[in-house]
Amino acid sequence: MRLKNKLPDSAIGPPFFYIEDVAVASKRKFLEDIESEFVDSKLFSPAARRRGFIHNLPTDNRFQLLPIPPLTIEASLPETTKWWPSWDSRTQLGCLLISTGSAELTPTCEAIKESLERSGGDPDAETKTFILFQCQKWNLVWTSKNSVAPLEPEETELLLGYPKFHTKVEGANRTDRYKALRNSFQVDALAYHISVLKDRFPKGISVLSLYSGIGGAELALYRLGIPLTFVVAVEPSIIKRKICKRWWVSSGQKGKLIDSIMDVKELTIESLRTLLNAYGGFDLVIGGSPCKNQPGTDKRIGNTLEGKLPVSSYDFCKILL
Repeated sequence: MRLKNKLPDSAIGPPFFYIEDVAVASKRKFLEDIESEFVDSKLFSPAARRRGFIHNLPTDNRFQLLPIPPLTIEASLPETTKWWPSWDSRTQLGCLLISTGSAELTPTCEAIKESLERSGGDPDAETKTFILFQCQKWNLVWTSKNSVAPLEPEETELLLGYPKFHTKVEGANRTDRYKALRNSFQVDALAYHISVLKDRFPKGISVLSLYSGIGGAELALYRLGIPLTFVVAVEPSIIKRKICKRWWVSSGQKGKLIDSIMDVKELTIESLRTLLNAYGGFDLVIGGSPCKNQPGTDKRIGNTLEGKLPVSSYDFCKILL
């Protein structure tokens, strides 16, 4: 993680911003002097997910959420330990962005089981290489003798720092839940960065949450003990908005949530002015990535993560200005 940032005077908060930096977003005018800070969630969970962010948050006196989550597969998913072969030396998982629970993995899992049963559970080097490659690629875990399977939605929620069944809402099937979790914030990693806001907003914080997804930013602030007084959550997915709204209600939030805006393009100067006049200014503008093919690795174009963004992503910059 880099801790130095060249902030122009006009970018020094508040209001604060924390925006995922994908596909030269930070090279837009007025943000070009702000370096991306990269963080890998493997420092906060058993799964890797390297992301870059442009922000104007202070970097001193950060702290982690408590309790500190386990950092290994064994500690997070102890039920898999019984079946884990000694030749599978993984202690952490790869990026959860490429994990899937779809039926397309069934043939792969069956092929692994068949090859292990043929070998009596003691595969040769070539078979081990094949099995380990598939396990690493798809984040397969051992579920019974000679059997692997993709992570369940509840397991993925756990590794990303969300409550169990966070994505289980009416109308959302298993595939919908996996899709909702893709590209979401890793809550513990995000909370570490925004923990510096706790002492600054003891009475509550107002947030403009762009591509708010399943409410990772809101959950991180809540777990940090920062009251959410006013949140405008912009999210195109109906399922994700339902997930966030259910959490908002079930967690007993007392503030105001506006979740009817589906696209950042709807945040025109006029609409923003209306919101500001009605509820006051925003203390924090935060946004995840709407990128659909972001690899979740450390591949970069210059100082930014590789990925193809829809044009609307550049409205991050317009809104900040």
